[in-house]
Amino acid sequence: MRFIDDVFDMGGGYVLDFSDRTFAAFFAEELNIDITEQQYYRDGTSKAKRLRCFLQIVDKATLVRTLKALWNYREAIRQRTNEQDKVVNAHGRFLDLLNRIQGTQPAAAPVAPAVPKPAFNRELISQLKADLLALAALAPQPRGFAYEKFLKKLFDAFGLEARQAFRLHGEQIDGSFQLGHETYLLEAKWQGAPIGAADLHVFEGKIGEKAAWARGLFVSDSGFTAEGIAAFGRGKSLICMSGLDLYDLLNREIPLNHVLERKVRHAAETGAPFVQVRDLFP
Repeated sequence: MRFIDDVFDMGGGYVLDFSDRTFAAFFAEELNIDITEQQYYRDGTSKAKRLRCFLQIVDKATLVRTLKALWNYREAIRQRTNEQDKVVNAHGRFLDLLNRIQGTQPAAAPVAPAVPKPAFNRELISQLKADLLALAALAPQPRGFAYEKFLKKLFDAFGLEARQAFRLHGEQIDGSFQLGHETYLLEAKWQGAPIGAADLHVFEGKIGEKAAWARGLFVSDSGFTAEGIAAFGRGKSLICMSGLDLYDLLNREIPLNHVLERKVRHAAETGAPFVQVRDLFP
């Protein structure tokens, strides 16, 4: 464990160059593991303490897979920065550690290894992607009901506490969800033409009629016009998501909550309400 502390820069509670957000995203996207699960906070809340706890209680296969992923990430950082390795014979010692882990097994383990909670369900993600693609073949009225069901299932799959069952108005779905400690109102449209500034202003008006801390997510299957986004302006309280965004996040198995968090941060930093998933996760 002392070697792991050194090789992954775990002094002061840190792990490599991860922030809390990117640490959780790394485990979700690279390993399909929810590192924010409560059982890993046994020894403290820092990233280093959570990682030490995780490595000590998971099964051998998960332990090896995690160490390899962290090592590859560490080496990518060193190649990018041209930094000299501060740990003597790090690679050789790391390979020796893997050999010892894979080649030894206690005669009687006092506690069964913990099974990590998946960050997302791959079978469910595959089904959601198939459901999204199937929507295009439906007639407008049944598509509206199917779209309502799809969005509810999508938000629930990532623990976003979707509420009000996404009430249907024609092909417009209203609802709400929870992202972190913030409440978001949802408006979704499936129509042939991309959304322009008028619809965005209408939704912004709806948000303005609610509590001051309410935010919004506008989902448009056909996307948004560049002119509409420009005319809508910056500094608003909503973010936007296209049908292509939905497909990309499902196809690349990027958790919806991480996509939304990146969109929120981009909007906070630039004022722009819309950026594509493929630009956020190149």
